[in-house]
Amino acid sequence: MTTQHEADEAKIRRHIDKIVEGLQNKDPEGLKRLYATDIVSFDVQPPLQHVGVEAKLKNWAPVFTSFESVTYEVRDLTLTVGEEVAFGHAFARLSGTLKNGTAAKGMWVRVTYCLRKIDGTWLIVHDQVSVPLDVLSGTGVVDLEP
Repeated sequence: MTTQHEADEAKIRRHIDKIVEGLQNKDPEGLKRLYATDIVSFDVQPPLQHVGVEAKLKNWAPVFTSFESVTYEVRDLTLTVGEEVAFGHAFARLSGTLKNGTAAKGMWVRVTYCLRKIDGTWLIVHDQVSVPLDVLSGTGVVDLEP
């Protein structure tokens, strides 16, 4: 018999799978349904924070306009799930073929997800994406693999 905790964890894992599907299908409306309207996102691109679901989608827009085909991978997703709040972390990589035919290998990033159960549905209320920093040079280290 599945516990509520196990059911919630399975729902959240499926939720993260839908990010993969939304990016690979270039489906901004599908992605929009995964985030709370007031999400705060700390992504690798400036500015320091993106506030609101429209800002989050604007952050994904270059993927839809620059890529002919998109591959998005999430590895090693680890979750901690409570009754109404959950968080997780993983590694993710966006790659694919650009519209000019160039293959884009992408880079592995670290992702943290914070979710809240809102009206019975798990939604991402905060995410953070980062790369390790070489402190001496002040540059991101983008050639590491999990």
